[in-house]
Amino acid sequence: MAARHLKVARQRRNFHQKTAREFVKSYDLIVVEDLAIANMLRRPKPVTDAGAPGRHWPNGAAAKTVLNRSISDAGWGQFVSILRANAEEAGRAWVEVDPRHTSHRCEACGHAAVENRVSQAEFCCRRCSHTAHADEHAARNILRAGLALHARTA
Repeated sequence: MAARHLKVARQRRNFHQKTAREFVKSYDLIVVEDLAIANMLRRPKPVTDAGAPGRHWPNGAAAKTVLNRSISDAGWGQFVSILRANAEEAGRAWVEVDPRHTSHRCEACGHAAVENRVSQAEFCCRRCSHTAHADEHAARNILRAGLALHARTA
């Protein structure tokens, strides 16, 4: 079993290396969200039941366990560190953007609300009715913020 896990880890690292090399070869500026991955992997805090001492309310720990496993399996932290190392080695500009509101802020009018993200795949602004694929919309917001940060430092 350990040999299989090692093989998967090597395949993931190889994929990260190849993808990072392609990005560095294709782009002069690389912008990523400055995600606190360790915080995202933390266990949810127990919710105590005030009416029954020693008992707890459901806190979504089972769903969080599945999400944690998915985040860990994808190797986000490993990919970002490999991408950063390759970018610095190639002399590419590297910008980390604050992740707050990147998926909730409308690129058309600037309105930021959690309700704008209708589903995992759909973004629809409650103010101006602008619609877009949610991940592509968030990526454009991240790029816009990164370009603004890069312009300030350049």
